[in-house]
Amino acid sequence: MTVPLNMLRALATVYETGGVRSAARRLNITHSAVSRHVKELEAWLGTPLLVRKEGRCTLTFSPEGQALGRVALSCLSELESAVASIRETRRRHSVTISTTPSFAVRWLLPRLATLEAKHPGLEVSVIVDQRVHAPADEGADLAVRMGGRPWPGFKCQPLMDDTLYPVVSPAYWAAHGRPGTPRELRRLRLLHDRDPGASWAVWKKHHGPSALDTRIGVRLTSSDLVICGAEHGLGVALARHRLASDAVQSGALLRPLGDAVIRLPRAYWIVLTDTAAMRETVRLVVDWLEEEASRQADQPTVVRRTASTSIRSTND
Repeated sequence: MTVPLNMLRALATVYETGGVRSAARRLNITHSAVSRHVKELEAWLGTPLLVRKEGRCTLTFSPEGQALGRVALSCLSELESAVASIRETRRRHSVTISTTPSFAVRWLLPRLATLEAKHPGLEVSVIVDQRVHAPADEGADLAVRMGGRPWPGFKCQPLMDDTLYPVVSPAYWAAHGRPGTPRELRRLRLLHDRDPGASWAVWKKHHGPSALDTRIGVRLTSSDLVICGAEHGLGVALARHRLASDAVQSGALLRPLGDAVIRLPRAYWIVLTDTAAMRETVRLVVDWLEEEASRQADQPTVVRRTASTSIRSTND
């Protein structure tokens, strides 16, 4: 028996998008072509898959159509993932890293040029996703993730620690009287990261003040957006040092509270499958990640004190 893949793909897309016209846009074909594929599949199976009622615009699946659409979408998604994985690893010197958008933008991409200079023949691709996946599920060789030890059953090794501290733009700092104590946070606009490990509630617990109202302020969906908001003078952000240190070093951001930090041990992890861990090129990338993490830890961070405009250095 030959399975009609084009018909199943049309049904799966209708199931995923919830409509014939939206499926047609996704597949880049006409809606009449999508309808024809579904009707031909119904004729081939000998059972209706969509319930068509006069005067109703809402798309309804029959029980058979619901079941087949769900299975077809799942199988085609797995097939696309497998094809993507093969394409990404088609060359022996190709490595794909999966990570969060914030880590990719603020830490990984600014450092990739050093990896290319060290290994000119190496090709590194980056996949970004906020959701937690196993590396192989995204067609990746390895993943870099924040938080506690992830994914039991995979090879997980700690990459680096981190610290949290408040950051502001120089203009915002000056415009609000050069604040320099936790007590003064009460009169500043707080920028909130949805990451619970980097929340102002965590800061309040460690450094106060007890009267700090952490319910108010702007909420942003990623650590990168929180830091970017601080750079643009929207308020004070509680930033991860690993992601904000380049902006602090350049002077785009200041640390108004000096050395006050919250330490986050084992904040970043490298996640590998056993198969990927055996590849020489993957090991080269892992070694490079560890070198860069160590190099950043050794670099001083610029700290602005409140009593004057002098700048000094400190290590985290």
